[in-house]
Amino acid sequence: MARLAAIFLAVIFLFPVLCLSFSADNPTDRRLLVLVDDLAVRSSHSVFFKSLQTRGFDLDFKLADDPKLSLQRYGQYLYDGLIVFSPSIQRFGGSLDQNAVLEFVDAGHDLILAADSSASDLIRGIATECGVDFDEDSAAMVIDHTSYAVSEMEGDHTLITSDDLVQSDVILGDRKIEAPILFRGIGHSVNPANSLVLKVLSASPSAYSANPKSKLSSPPSLTGSAISLVSIVQARNNARILISGSLDLFSNRFLRSGVQKAGSSTKYEKSGNEQFVTEISKWVFHERGHLKAVNVRHHKVGETTEPAMYRINDDLDYSVEIYEWSGTSWKPYVADDVQVQFYMMSPYVLKTLSHDQKGLYSTSFKVPDVYGVFQFKVEYQRLGYTSLSLSKQIPVRPFRHNEYERFITTAYPYYGASFSTMAAFFIFSIVYLYHK
Repeated sequence: MARLAAIFLAVIFLFPVLCLSFSADNPTDRRLLVLVDDLAVRSSHSVFFKSLQTRGFDLDFKLADDPKLSLQRYGQYLYDGLIVFSPSIQRFGGSLDQNAVLEFVDAGHDLILAADSSASDLIRGIATECGVDFDEDSAAMVIDHTSYAVSEMEGDHTLITSDDLVQSDVILGDRKIEAPILFRGIGHSVNPANSLVLKVLSASPSAYSANPKSKLSSPPSLTGSAISLVSIVQARNNARILISGSLDLFSNRFLRSGVQKAGSSTKYEKSGNEQFVTEISKWVFHERGHLKAVNVRHHKVGETTEPAMYRINDDLDYSVEIYEWSGTSWKPYVADDVQVQFYMMSPYVLKTLSHDQKGLYSTSFKVPDVYGVFQFKVEYQRLGYTSLSLSKQIPVRPFRHNEYERFITTAYPYYGASFSTMAAFFIFSIVYLYHK
């Protein structure tokens, strides 16, 4: 009885936490776990954390080596997003390890991972599993003797600036980031075999990755625009991942610092870091680019009820409503590239859906003259948006024997030939029998 009572009390106290988990109706009402090497990061990166909190996120700060660390309890995840700001951690505490982080993402949850030149094998391993490879030299940093910040004119030029951003309003917002972004950290490359990884912030063509405290004895492994400073991943289950080679990228100092690019006379009072990390975090945590499809319908033209099956050559209507989460509510999604397939082994019909500017997409077409088990399929994938995969199965039957036309117009010549042959045979018989 004591054990049952303990379980009951645990469920009661855990229930409010579970209610904060990801909801398809309210994707931004979520709880985030923030792992840090030192709780001082909570102060040094407070602007970024305050931005998340003002947008409705509940942050739970813990040391990365906390022995009580856990992502789930009683088979239920306690958090819907994970922020790892502990680049030098060699081993997570509690039940958390590399596999647990990857399983967390596989379950559809989001991840922000920030590294620097002290990145441990654990952090590198998680990044590699996500399709990102940091420079193998543990002491390497991104160096740029052309696009560095003027404030480091006499330094080793590891404080660089970059404005090579991905051109996508859904990922970075529709307001252009004017000021260059400050970066100090380690570079990485994206796995070309992984089509899910996308470079968001790249280094300039003059950049390279090397140890700034030693002379180059061999050509650097990463050079130019091939160096990715910040990359994102959208998994096939729509979980989103952000991987940054710089923890300082999110710091108050970089967010509030003025910036002037070497060789440029333009000096900005504030870098583009704050706008960049705010907008990219909105994308990572599904405040933008999150789609849902509802009210998938199909029926014969002139009817309103969905039939159990169609007959070949029937005319039908297909419709679906698609909405996009704006951060606070669902808004109609408007696009001209949503298509539906009428599919059996291969598409027999492929139609682009028209929309009414209010989220309703629809089209009409004729069922092909082939019977079998078909599917209505919508496979929608667009850069920066969550993918939609809709399918509805429906059988298609041939005409019954009593549904064919009694007399087919195109067969009239054959009808005439048959009757004329019978008439001719009758006349021939009369003439032959009674002719003298």
